[in-house]
Amino acid sequence: MVKPVRKTSNKNPPIFSHEFVIQNHADIVSCVAMVFVIGLMVQATSPLASVFITLHHNVTGEQPGELPLYLPGLKDIAAVFFYSLICIIVHAIIQEYVLDKISKKLHLSKSKLAVFSISGQLFVFYLISSIWGLDIAFKERVIPDFARIWSQYPVPMFFMFKMYILIQLAYSLHELPELYFQRVKKDEWTNRGLQSVVGLLLMAIPYVLNFNRLLLVLLVLHHTAEWVYHVTQLLQTVDKDEKFSKGYFHPVTKQIYISTKCLFVAARLVSTILQILARLSSIILAVLTLWHGLANNENQGFNVREGLFNTAAIRFPVLAGIILLQMYLIFKVISQEITKSKENINSVTPVTKTKVPKKEKSKKTKKNEESDLPEVDQNTNKTLRKQKVK
Repeated sequence: MVKPVRKTSNKNPPIFSHEFVIQNHADIVSCVAMVFVIGLMVQATSPLASVFITLHHNVTGEQPGELPLYLPGLKDIAAVFFYSLICIIVHAIIQEYVLDKISKKLHLSKSKLAVFSISGQLFVFYLISSIWGLDIAFKERVIPDFARIWSQYPVPMFFMFKMYILIQLAYSLHELPELYFQRVKKDEWTNRGLQSVVGLLLMAIPYVLNFNRLLLVLLVLHHTAEWVYHVTQLLQTVDKDEKFSKGYFHPVTKQIYISTKCLFVAARLVSTILQILARLSSIILAVLTLWHGLANNENQGFNVREGLFNTAAIRFPVLAGIILLQMYLIFKVISQEITKSKENINSVTPVTKTKVPKKEKSKKTKKNEESDLPEVDQNTNKTLRKQKVK
């Protein structure tokens, strides 16, 4: 669970302490990024700084008026590092100026605040990535003609195409230091850190092997399903009274009636269907590309300098990895829906507290108590009863 990063006191923490670094990590990282930008302006350091900022490994663009096209290379590691710093800065800006201001007005609990922060960040990233990826797919004419995914292998990338994949790698890399900056509990470091590393590797392997168009389509499908899912998570956290997610149980008819405000239920159903369709579509496209399309491609062989990795020994492990990943994601979605349905069923039937009846004194005990009194007191009690009756 992520703890909210808020300044609790007016006292400044000591310099180079953990609290100082966490509170000012955006300023520190921006200063580091400015060092690379200033180094690009100085003639002595511009060749070194350009490795981190600009794109390299272009195969065309040497002649005037020709658009540059790029292939993957070792210098992309430096670019991924620099743009991961930019992702940290943007992450902090969205958290401080958007999500924190909204969460203060909503007055969320600590657990809901953590889910709101994570889903808010991922919603913004996945939405921008899906729109950006769709634009690149239309420019590459991949969406109308899916056969272009495996034709003309290897295909050089234009500037925005390569920048898109480098940003995806940089975002996965920036999630590792964010575990410290966002004060994630140490119990969750292993799980979330492993997810970031696995996501980084699963994008880097197709990128290095020049399966870039397949990677583009898989990322668009994944991001489209994920931003819809995080919309449902935001609706669930903002819904304080739980009007959208729960129904009620009628005691007379003994039937479950869903509330009229069922926006969250409909959104969650759409999200589940979309996620399953996205995973199945990813498996189909991977099989068509790696099993059928590239196997019939004329340009086959293994050559690192030319970027040729179109061999059965490389394609089949990549295909197996994609299928296993998509099957795991489908299993995860189904298991989440089963647990949520069980929780909703348990929360539908309200627990009615049985009222314990008060013990009333019987008439016999009252008569026994009066019999113990003297005769004068018994006569006074009788007269008081007659007055009450009148």
